[in-house]
Amino acid sequence: MALFQSSTRIIPDAPDVPRHIAIIMDGNGRWAKKLLLPRVAGHQRGVETVREAVKACRELGVEYLTLFAFSSENWRRPEDEVSFLMQLFLKMLEREVEKLHENNIRLKVIGDRSHFDDKLNQRIAEAEQLTVNNTGLTLTIAANYGGRWDIMQAVQAMLRARPELSEGFSEAEFEPYLSMHYAPEPDLFIRTGGEQRISNFLLWQMAYTELYFTDTLWPAFNREALQAAIQSYQKRERRFGRTSEQLRGKQAHANGQAQESGADA
Repeated sequence: MALFQSSTRIIPDAPDVPRHIAIIMDGNGRWAKKLLLPRVAGHQRGVETVREAVKACRELGVEYLTLFAFSSENWRRPEDEVSFLMQLFLKMLEREVEKLHENNIRLKVIGDRSHFDDKLNQRIAEAEQLTVNNTGLTLTIAANYGGRWDIMQAVQAMLRARPELSEGFSEAEFEPYLSMHYAPEPDLFIRTGGEQRISNFLLWQMAYTELYFTDTLWPAFNREALQAAIQSYQKRERRFGRTSEQLRGKQAHANGQAQESGADA
């Protein structure tokens, strides 16, 4: 698996199908409220949407899917809702991991696990170990995660491992300590539920990610909604600091080489 590569240091490929999609799954509670259901019903339906999103990404050729399940700020929610979310996460691990493994999906969990109880931490470790060698889609769940926390923990881990860098270090020396060092930067970020902010999610990694916001609430975000997001992404011009003219020149050069190759054949 490729290590993290920074779009501020190299010009990455811009594939038609995003290699890495990151999603904030917002709107579970509002979906339930609209149907006169308790908020927890929205979270339960949201798990079904996760299954559908994972299946769709596998079939569409997405290599990495990262889902923001619980932020470091979500502890501010009502205690009973937080407790339910922790139990739902545990049940999801117990019920879904074998299916993920059967489908060659690797599971990763990023975030500060120190607030989780022993049983949940054990299930996370077992799930990651079971799927560690799988080579299909990499599904990452961000739980008790925050982008600022990620940067701070990476700095601390780097200085513990390499104290000589306390006098100064480069991006290349720093990035292996980020939570998602094992993945490329997200090509496409999706936020459901109508809000238009990134809410402390993958702050370092989304420097050049294409952002897509939709009013669709997460429990209603189906395959067609995902394809609409990808189609929007495909219409973007990903310049990475270059001009449109440079991109057109590069494309013309590539087309010319392809024509020459075809003539030689």
